[in-house]
Amino acid sequence: MNIDLRQLRYFVTVAEEMHFGRAAVRLHMTQPPLSQTIQALEAALGSQLFCRTKRSVALTPAGLALLPEAQRLLVQAGALPDLVRRAASGESGRLSLAFVSTADYSVLPPFLREFRTHYPHVQIDLREATTDVQLEDLTQGRIDAGLVILPLPDKLKAELDFAPILAEPLILAAPQNINALRGKKTVALTTLSDMPLIIFPRRIAPAFHDAILACFRDAGLTPEIGQEAIQMQTIVGLVSAGMGIALVPQSVSNLKRPGVAYKSLSDRTPLVETGLVWRHDNASPVLHAFLKLSRKKK
Repeated sequence: MNIDLRQLRYFVTVAEEMHFGRAAVRLHMTQPPLSQTIQALEAALGSQLFCRTKRSVALTPAGLALLPEAQRLLVQAGALPDLVRRAASGESGRLSLAFVSTADYSVLPPFLREFRTHYPHVQIDLREATTDVQLEDLTQGRIDAGLVILPLPDKLKAELDFAPILAEPLILAAPQNINALRGKKTVALTTLSDMPLIIFPRRIAPAFHDAILACFRDAGLTPEIGQEAIQMQTIVGLVSAGMGIALVPQSVSNLKRPGVAYKSLSDRTPLVETGLVWRHDNASPVLHAFLKLSRKKK
């Protein structure tokens, strides 16, 4: 059975006008080829669609059943060019984005707000994951992009691209009831040298882990690692419980927890870089729209 959109459009026009002559005028054609097209459609469907007399035209039960479906198909067909254009330009589709917990307190919310404003028809699939998990997911094609702690391992630079987004200093997160902290905006690590350190396991963010320990080493200290945790909110929660201190990116101070004091450090500390990472060979228009917008936000 061969039915084309032209036949359906002619059928709908006749059904709306209930007059072959007026329908022909709307379609900018003469009546005979219109009648022939309707007859061909009826033959293809094996059923009469119109009851015709010299004075009137009416839909048969088959015609009544076909009309709403034909109208729906024509609307859908009319939307196809815009659908294809939006998909090709990245205005619609799906973006799978992972992020480290620290990004949730800094770059992620404004990125999402801006992207949603410009691309409201894109579905964003979000998942929180550590840097090591994201890099594995990227190499396996399970996500489009990730917000990770930089730098990338050298072995992955051949297949992954990255763009630094945010560089921020490390600050101290400590239990609020420590007398040595009261009234001070800036403290030295030596002030809290007897407190256990709460830190990320090295396997999930080697550069971040090493940067924190380097701060203590530069201060002439060897910290006692009291607890390890993979989520920033867990680390801050352990600080709140008095389990120790932590060095965290400055933006984590946006995570307010009772019993936690955030203090700047007088010690020299490295900057922690958060960046976007994606595969070289990912040609997704949605991904590249997101990357373009993220570069404008820097």
